[in-house]
Amino acid sequence: MKNTRKILAVLAVVIFPACSCVEKVPSHSQPSESSQQDEIPVISDEVPEEEPFDISGQTITWLADYDLNPSEGGERSVALALFEDVYGAKVDFVRTTADNKFTKLSEMLMSGEEVDMFPYEWDAVPNGVLKDQYQPLDDYFDIMGVEDGLWDDMTGVIDMFEYNNKHYVMPYDISNPVVITYSRKLMKQEGFDDPYELYKKGEWDWNAMMSMMEKFVANSDGSVARYGINGYIGSAVIQSTGSTVVNYRDGKFSNNIKDPNIENAGLFMQELAEKRLYSSLYVGHFPMDNSTLFFSMGDWALGTSNALNPDSDLMIVPFPKSPDADRNYLCCNFGARMLVKNSTKGEAVAAYMKCERIAATQEEYKSAAKEKALLKKQTATGTVEYFVTEEQYDALQSYLDTGNTVPMFDFAYGMGERMNGNGDYTYETRGVMNNLTDSILDGTVESWAKLRDEWTGVIDDVVKEFNK
Repeated sequence: MKNTRKILAVLAVVIFPACSCVEKVPSHSQPSESSQQDEIPVISDEVPEEEPFDISGQTITWLADYDLNPSEGGERSVALALFEDVYGAKVDFVRTTADNKFTKLSEMLMSGEEVDMFPYEWDAVPNGVLKDQYQPLDDYFDIMGVEDGLWDDMTGVIDMFEYNNKHYVMPYDISNPVVITYSRKLMKQEGFDDPYELYKKGEWDWNAMMSMMEKFVANSDGSVARYGINGYIGSAVIQSTGSTVVNYRDGKFSNNIKDPNIENAGLFMQELAEKRLYSSLYVGHFPMDNSTLFFSMGDWALGTSNALNPDSDLMIVPFPKSPDADRNYLCCNFGARMLVKNSTKGEAVAAYMKCERIAATQEEYKSAAKEKALLKKQTATGTVEYFVTEEQYDALQSYLDTGNTVPMFDFAYGMGERMNGNGDYTYETRGVMNNLTDSILDGTVESWAKLRDEWTGVIDDVVKEFNK
């Protein structure tokens, strides 16, 4: 094991505002990563030992639609503070827009402008790699702490992203999991078991959910239209099987749309649509009128749901597993940074990624992040707009634990516009993955068999292109 700096001995010092009023209140849309940074300053309690590299005085160029540096008067994130104070390096921000960032990246690469680090997006692998936008991180594993065990619990996730025997994506954490929010109060009123208790017993699956939804709708007195579920569910249904639409084995991609597990997922969505259990009306929070039993969305919506339903005793569980699945498979995203092609600052970018990993795993920082997450967000007049309970927070962290759930990634999402584009969001123009996860639920297509057959040829064509 190589001698590395005693960076883990860095201490966290948490500074909270004197009042509980916080300006950054998440909206009903998914918040950007910049709004989720834990602004916790750090100081070092000892002189670090020598590393086999020196990046002091270096500055990495970060191209993105959000800044890793704090806004004026704000505190630095843990990762940035470690990077600056322990390694003596800095981050220079080049601003672009979310819609234009890939175009800007291509322009900078073509012109030879300096750019070192870029946000991870699903399109990174394989599409971004084949476009020659990124370079692998394998040569920097020692700097990142891989050899020291810092990433051990993420080994399966990291290997899931392996492409052409290289690692271009190194997730330092799991983010934005799709969870099911429900009201324990409503569950009791309807005579249903608590899904959280079912989850802990290994009994939270599609069948349990379907039974509850059917009974809930059947129990309606007619005064309010009832639904079993609404929100973002298509990808969660498919990924809860543990199968992917596109497989990658021995250096080759293959179309897996006819896999029996995915077939079952399609039929499950078809059943939801046929029984009118799914509401396609978009709401960015758990419904306030008790008209819907389950709300499926990223965890970012939980705080607002609590604030709008303070007396409902809300709780969250992962999306239920397929009855045939051996584990709970999690539909989620990943926190990662990409090392840009031709960057000469690979060591510095790798060191920054190590700082992100430490911030995500070191107990002092995790405790500070929890304390901050449990603060209520209020308006200037004292109206609570966002809060998370300790029980909810602890449950969410357990779902993000790779010992409890298996995070999913499907290479299909990284195979360009034809597979994962939105177009003008019509059935004819949007990508295959959006159609597979939306078209039955929104009523565009009446059966999984028809949907599968109409798009399997496109998957074959795309896979063929990426196998060249």
